[in-house]
Amino acid sequence: MLFSDLSMRQCTAGVDEVGRGPLAGPVVAAAVILRPNAWPVGLKDSKRLSARRREVLAQEIRARAWCWALGRAEVTEIDDLNILRASHLAMQRAVAGLSLLPEFLLVDGNLLPSFAIPAVAVIKGDDRVPEISAASIIAKVARDAEMVRAARDYPGYGLEKHKGYPTAEHLAALRRLGPCPLHRCSFAPIREAVARQAARKARAVLV
Repeated sequence: MLFSDLSMRQCTAGVDEVGRGPLAGPVVAAAVILRPNAWPVGLKDSKRLSARRREVLAQEIRARAWCWALGRAEVTEIDDLNILRASHLAMQRAVAGLSLLPEFLLVDGNLLPSFAIPAVAVIKGDDRVPEISAASIIAKVARDAEMVRAARDYPGYGLEKHKGYPTAEHLAALRRLGPCPLHRCSFAPIREAVARQAARKARAVLV
């Protein structure tokens, strides 16, 4: 298999991102170069793992990989660029942060960011390629932890539970509280929340 052959190369990095779907928070990417024949057992798409299993695997990956790095795009960049371009920017930053220069990149998805290094996009790569699975896990654990911390600064939204995704609880909180600085104003539910907040203020002035 092509991907198996590439994965055996010492300096092949897997790249993945998390956080395209949420209404709040950054998009976070990871790049990982695994040691040949020293992969942690149980690597798969981070979404198919329990939170506890992800934590354990993330610790193993960080300890056993040749190197790994995180990259991110902030909420303002998501709003300025759009979520796809911001996701690609986060991936580029993750690869640039590696302490070793990879020979090849395996990137989850069907669209490739621009890299100076040869790269291949792998559909469902987070379930098919160990390096991409590892990147998915590292990025997911890092972003989830950040959203738990953010919940302390912005209480009431339930960020520690849904991590910014558009759950019923999150949407109800938006209707009740309006958006906070972590919300992505370019996303439709946030635009609607901003409009509702402005309408409430206008009515209050008229009363």
